[in-house]
Amino acid sequence: MDKNLIVDYINQNHFGKLLGMDFEVLSPGVIEYKMIVEEKHLATPFAAHGGAIASLIDASLGVACLSKVFSEAKVVSTIEFSMKFHKPALKGRLLIAKASVISAGKRILVSESKIYDREELIASASGTFNAYPKEKAGY
Repeated sequence: MDKNLIVDYINQNHFGKLLGMDFEVLSPGVIEYKMIVEEKHLATPFAAHGGAIASLIDASLGVACLSKVFSEAKVVSTIEFSMKFHKPALKGRLLIAKASVISAGKRILVSESKIYDREELIASASGTFNAYPKEKAGY
C-alpha cells in the first residue's frame, strides 16, 4: 500500500497543523485523530469552542474515508456531517477522535466518529463523503 498520498495530505493540511491535530491510520477506514485542548481552542476560560471540536470531528470522519480510498489514488471531500456535543472539552485535555468507515461505495462513503476525553464522550458524529481522483485536488 503506497502511503505517499497520506504523507502528502499531512504535509498540505495547514488547518490541522494550525489547530495542533495529528492522526494515525490504524487500518484502511479506521483512524484516531488527536488534539490537546490549548488556549487557542478556547471559547471560555476553560472550555473549547464548538468550532474546534467540529473541526476535529470533521477531520476524523474525512481521514477515515481518505484512508479507505487513497490506495485507489482518490481523495475525499465532505458532503455533510451531523454532530452532537455531549460534554465540554476542557483546557489541557487530550481529545481522541475514533473514526471508522461504515459504508463505502464507488464514490460515496459514510463514516462515524466519537471524541473522547479519557473515557468521557465529548462529541459524536456521522458524515457523508465524496471520493474523487486526487488530481482534482491538486495532488
